[in-house]
Amino acid sequence: MFNLEYQKRLLRQQNISSGSSYQDENLSSPRREAFASATTPQSPISEHNRSGQSAKKVRENGDAGRDGVAYGCLLRNEVLAANIEDCKDKIYCQERRLLLSYEGKNLFKFTPQHISENKSVDDTSSIPTYSLSPLSAKSQKLLRSPRKATRKISRIPFKVLDAPELQDDFYLNLVDWSSQNVLSVGLGSCVYLWSACTSQVTRLCDLSGDANSVTSVAWNERGNLVAVGTHHGYVQVWDVSMNKQVNKMMGHSARVGALAWNSDILSSGSRDRLILQRDVRTPSIVPERKLVGHRQEVCGLKWSPDNTCLASGGNDNRLYVWNTHSLSPIQTYTEHLAAVKAIAWSPHQHGLLASGGGTADRCIRFWNTLTGQAMQCVDTGSQVCNLAWSKHSSELVSTHGYSQNQILVWKYPSLTQVAKLTGHSMAPDGEAIVTGAGDETLRFWNVFSKARSQKVRTYVFLNNKTIIEN
Repeated sequence: MFNLEYQKRLLRQQNISSGSSYQDENLSSPRREAFASATTPQSPISEHNRSGQSAKKVRENGDAGRDGVAYGCLLRNEVLAANIEDCKDKIYCQERRLLLSYEGKNLFKFTPQHISENKSVDDTSSIPTYSLSPLSAKSQKLLRSPRKATRKISRIPFKVLDAPELQDDFYLNLVDWSSQNVLSVGLGSCVYLWSACTSQVTRLCDLSGDANSVTSVAWNERGNLVAVGTHHGYVQVWDVSMNKQVNKMMGHSARVGALAWNSDILSSGSRDRLILQRDVRTPSIVPERKLVGHRQEVCGLKWSPDNTCLASGGNDNRLYVWNTHSLSPIQTYTEHLAAVKAIAWSPHQHGLLASGGGTADRCIRFWNTLTGQAMQCVDTGSQVCNLAWSKHSSELVSTHGYSQNQILVWKYPSLTQVAKLTGHSMAPDGEAIVTGAGDETLRFWNVFSKARSQKVRTYVFLNNKTIIEN
């Protein structure tokens, strides 16, 4: 007969093995390497690559844990006739919990075996006579049962970039990732481009001659033009293929901290409380659209997926929604208690808008812009810096500043936390995000699954800096 104490030792050993995988994952650390750009020998951006062995080890340990559960079920079927058909069998889970807490009880306990009244006399499923397999019918069914792959979000960034002179300012948007897989970063008075394909770094522009500094960057949808907002209030547009400035647009009287593209129309938000919309092809011919509404600095801008509505957030704690026909906001939301910088439109549900508040608010709120109604609200416990929806599933990622500086992945609409990461924008594959903070580093994380769709999507955040969607 199978000894109960022996079974307890097997399960206890299995628990120890399962716990070791979690420990290995958290003890792993990125491998750091410096690199030199072929085009910029003394680039201020340096790269740290994570060792592939750590990620491989985490995956192997996770698979081993799942295999151990399946093996435990199989063993109980063959030795104890437990008749488990699925690793998620409720009876097995209950018996396992009872077994682990079994202390001070009798070693043997006999109970009569109940035979189902509905079982047909012709049922031969439990008789292995007609099977060539040495396993029972229940064990064979267990092995044939589908196994859902366990989703594992690593707590370790797979890449780290040093970014010296990265300003630690909640209101600035200093990083954006293009559809061509090129990262633009504003460092002090310069804008640098980092290619995710080649790891080469080039300097796009330098504003030090004008005693100016970069306050925002944003790629257009095609990834060939990048807009640069400045502290002095003008906006430059650069063609990256020619490394040439093609436009310089005046109009703002203070720093430009937020930029958003809609085809060839560039919207800019400034500390002067204005939002200007201009056609970059003919800025001097086509008159600009001036959107007046915010009472303090405009720190967040985001166009809806269908490019019909612009959402803007300001330091006046207000969230506005504008259309392309009116110079006044069509909707106003005043529920936030702090600056609204984090804004994200859902790609799955038309008209669904998410926004996040600053330190005094800490909440993520959801709005139905079709009806103007407020929906869910969740208190995150920290300043909400950026938001981005997954392109492939109904999930949302939020990055936070003071006081916990964490990254949270949420399931919508239940708003349950899928993962919590600590450290610090989304890649064109729609799976990775890059974040940055006052420690002057950019960290890359694998967050979202790509199972539902293969369409390319880019989101980019920068801790207290920016999130851009392409």
